[in-house]
Amino acid sequence: MDKFHFSLPITVNYGDIDAQWHVNNKMFLSYIETARFQYLLKLKLFDARSFLEVPFIVADVHVRYLAPIEFADPVVVSVGITHIGTKSVKMEYAITSPDGNVVYATAENVLVAYDYHTKTSVAVSAEMRRKISEFEGRSFEK
Repeated sequence: MDKFHFSLPITVNYGDIDAQWHVNNKMFLSYIETARFQYLLKLKLFDARSFLEVPFIVADVHVRYLAPIEFADPVVVSVGITHIGTKSVKMEYAITSPDGNVVYATAENVLVAYDYHTKTSVAVSAEMRRKISEFEGRSFEK
């Protein structure tokens, strides 16, 4: 998907399937969470050494389910940051087939920059804004 600069193949596991023989809706959230985590690692916004250092907390999530995913379906989650505010970022996702011809779902969430030590929101740092801008190929100036 041209809109996104980061994609992650996802393996559909047996435990992801529900009684209707397709991926349960809750697993879509798990798939986007996995892609979000890998995105943060790719941009070096988080080093995975301490979860108290994760730079964001999820504030809002919306998922649009467009087609069922069955057990044998290959799945890719594409993700990107599309907006940076003072204390938050908006991420958008597409869950698709590898060629992008089947769109299983689209999603978006708002993440708040967060300090888990003080349990307070913080400003998106200039360094974080710079890394995201460079990766996404666009300016996110305030």
